[in-house]
Amino acid sequence: MSKISSILKPEELTWLNLDNEIVIVDASAGSKARYDEQHLAGAIFVDVNEDLANIGDFAIGGRHPLPTFDQFSKVIQKLGITKESHVIIYDDKNGSNAAARFWWMLKSVGHEKVQVIDGGFQAAVKAGFPVTNKVEIPKSVDEYEVQNWNLPLSDINEVEKVAKNDDHIVIDVRDANRYAGLTEPIDTIAGHIPGAINIPFTENLDADGRFLEPDILNEKYTAALENVDLNNVIVHCGSGITACHTLLAMDYAGLPIPKLYVGSWSEWSRNGKEMVLANG
Repeated sequence: MSKISSILKPEELTWLNLDNEIVIVDASAGSKARYDEQHLAGAIFVDVNEDLANIGDFAIGGRHPLPTFDQFSKVIQKLGITKESHVIIYDDKNGSNAAARFWWMLKSVGHEKVQVIDGGFQAAVKAGFPVTNKVEIPKSVDEYEVQNWNLPLSDINEVEKVAKNDDHIVIDVRDANRYAGLTEPIDTIAGHIPGAINIPFTENLDADGRFLEPDILNEKYTAALENVDLNNVIVHCGSGITACHTLLAMDYAGLPIPKLYVGSWSEWSRNGKEMVLANG
C-alpha cells in the first residue's frame, strides 16, 4: 500500500465515498458540548483527557501522559476502528487540540491509513461537508491489539542529558511568550528548558489556518535543524499535545518524525530541573 498523505484537504473529504471502512473522529479537546450541538456527519467523539491520556501526577509524565496499551486498545475498539479502517480526524483548532495527538498515537501503533483534516471542523463545514447533532453509534468491532509505540519517544532524563548538546536539538512548539517565560496560562512556572529552541506550532499554518505546503514546511524545518541528525531532534510543548502538530507537519513535509517528549514543560517544570526564566 502506498503511503497516504498525513493531511486530508477538506475539499477531498467531500469527495470520499464514506463506506464502512472510513471512520471520522472528532478530537476537539474540551468541546464535547460543541460536538453534541454540531459535528461532521458520522463523526465519533474522542476525549483528549479520558481517551488519549492516562492522567495522574503531573510531575510524572506531565499533564497528558500516554495511556497504557490496554487502555488505548479499548479506545480504538470503542471508536469502531479496525486494522483496515481509514481514520479521518479533525478538531476545532486546526489540528492543534487533539487531532494531531490521536494521529500520532495511531501511527505509532502501526495504523497507516490515518489523516487529519486540514483546517479542521471549520474548513470541512466551509467546504460543504454535512453537519449534524445526531448521536453517532460506532460499529461493533473486535479488539484492536496494541503492543508498542513504534514512533520515537524521549523522556525527561534524555532531554536533560542532551538539550544543550550541539549534536541535538530540542524544539519547544509553544508560543513565543510562553517560551520566553513572559506568560504561563496553564503550568505553575513560566520559562523553558535550557538549550531548547522555539518554533511555535502556529508557524506550520498559513493565515487561513491551513497547513503550509509540504515543500515550504520541508525547507523551513531543514533550515532550522541545519545538519543535526533527525534522530537527535526532540519535540515538546506544554503537555505532549500540540507538539504532535509539529510532528504531523514534518511528516506532511516528507521528513522523518522526530522524538516526542510527552511529559513536556508540564513535567519538566515540576521536577526541580534547570529552567530558563524571564529574568534570566
